[in-house]
Amino acid sequence: MSLGETASTYAALVLHDAQIPVTADKISALLKSANIKVESYWPTLFAKLAEKRNVGELIASAGGAGAPAAVAAAPVSAASGGGAAAAAAPAPQKEEPKEESDDDMGFSLFD
Repeated sequence: MSLGETASTYAALVLHDAQIPVTADKISALLKSANIKVESYWPTLFAKLAEKRNVGELIASAGGAGAPAAVAAAPVSAASGGGAAAAAAPAPQKEEPKEESDDDMGFSLFD
C-alpha cells in the first residue's frame, strides 16, 4: 500500500467512527491536520467508495466470508447460555510433535 492509500483509508475510518460523512473535503482536511501530504486523487477515490458502499459493511467483510457470522453468533450464545455456553465450547488443543533426541535414536553425538 502506498502512503496515500493507507492515510486515506485511516482517515475514512476515523470519519466513519466519528459518524461524520466521508467526503473528499473531510478526508483532505483530516490528512492536512495530520500533516500528511498525499496525491489529490486519493481522498476523492475513497469518498466515492464510501458514497457507493457502506463503510461499516466494508469493515465487517474485511475479515473474510465466515468472520461476520462467527461474530454475530458469539453474543447470542453467550446471552442465552451464560457461563455454560462459554465453557461448553473450548478450543481444541493442537498436540505439538515431540522433538526427537539423540537418545531416542540409540546413538549420541558424544558416544
